[in-house]
Parts: sequence; structure tokens; C-alpha cells
Amino acid sequence: METYRQYRKDAAPPGSVVIKFYHSGGQIRGFIWRVARPGEDDAIFPGEEMEPDDAFRIARNKMVGDETLPIYVELSEGVRWNPAWGRLQ
Repeated sequence: METYRQYRKDAAPPGSVVIKFYHSGGQIRGFIWRVARPGEDDAIFPGEEMEPDDAFRIARNKMVGDETLPIYVELSEGVRWNPAWGRLQ
């Protein structure tokens, strides 16, 4: 079971991948972005809405290099963590 970290501004180091989950049309969707270094803009990956399983899979694929950074998750207002997705710290 995968473990993810709760995203908090300024707590995720540069290079971290973040999945933001939100409500869209009565369903939970996500998009992925990468935290940039100070003074740079964050990188937002393809803007299409994704189902949670797809977002987790793509986020794992976006992890680069030898760094072992965790995947962070941001939950928009009203979105609750689903334990079937893994553990959220």
C-alpha cells in the first residue's frame, strides 16, 4: 500500500510531485503539478481531469532522477481521502 503526504505550502521540497484532487461534475478528479525552486513557476502537467487511479499512476511516472521524494496530495474543500488510495500522512 502506497503512502502519500498531505501537501502544505512551503513544506514540499522543490521537485516534489503534487496531486490536487477536487470535485468536478459530482466526481473526484485530479491534476498533477511539480513544485518549483524559489523564483520559478510550478510546472503543471496536462490540464485534463484524471480519475484518482490515473493521477497516482502518472504522478509515479513523473518522479525523476535519483531523488526519492514522496508524492504529495492536496485535497480541495469537501474532498475526503479514500483509504483505498493508500495511506495519507
